[in-house]
Amino acid sequence: MTVFAYGATRPLRNLAIVALTLLATPALAEVKILAFGDSLTAGYGLPTEQGFVPRLQAWLAAHGAPDVTVINAGVSGDTTAGGLARIDWALGDDPDAVILELGANDLLRGLDPAAARTNLDGILNAIGKRDLPVLLTGVPVPPNYGEAYRVAFKAIYPDLAEEHGAILYRSFLAGMGKGRSMFEVMRLMQGDGLHPNAAGVDAIVEGIGPAVLDLLAEVRKKAG
Repeated sequence: MTVFAYGATRPLRNLAIVALTLLATPALAEVKILAFGDSLTAGYGLPTEQGFVPRLQAWLAAHGAPDVTVINAGVSGDTTAGGLARIDWALGDDPDAVILELGANDLLRGLDPAAARTNLDGILNAIGKRDLPVLLTGVPVPPNYGEAYRVAFKAIYPDLAEEHGAILYRSFLAGMGKGRSMFEVMRLMQGDGLHPNAAGVDAIVEGIGPAVLDLLAEVRKKAG
């Protein structure tokens, strides 16, 4: 009888040791990234699961960051002015870092680059008040806008990244163009010629993914 009792107790003791070990091992803390932008971030024209945010989250999980939640704060048609008006509300989700993707609609409407710069500066100031790491993405500027406009608009992103200590990713759409001809790039666009299709989103994510891992590295560095 004594032997039976000992044999029954031993597995229970082993289970208890395993449980205590698991409890003593710190779990991966969830990291929240706010993806703050326009229709490119929102996933315009695509099923939800094919948009930028869920595809980025899946890419991060496949590249060693399964503890990351990406919050979709993209609003189709948003300008930098619209972003400035809603950034404090969006930061109410208490993210650990921000991807800032705005300016394409300012560009499409031919708005003053100086105003776009001021708005983005205000957004970055709001993020900076919370001491959050930020990845700032630029937009490509077509040649038909004129040299002076192109130079002024393109300078916004590197200048602000340096001023605010942000990680700079020069063009949100860079992954689509990497190693592809213009014809191949157009095949990654929806019929409107402005928004990526599902394959285009995947190309964007492959391009920007490593920069997002750099952003996560800053988050973890701050956390100690």
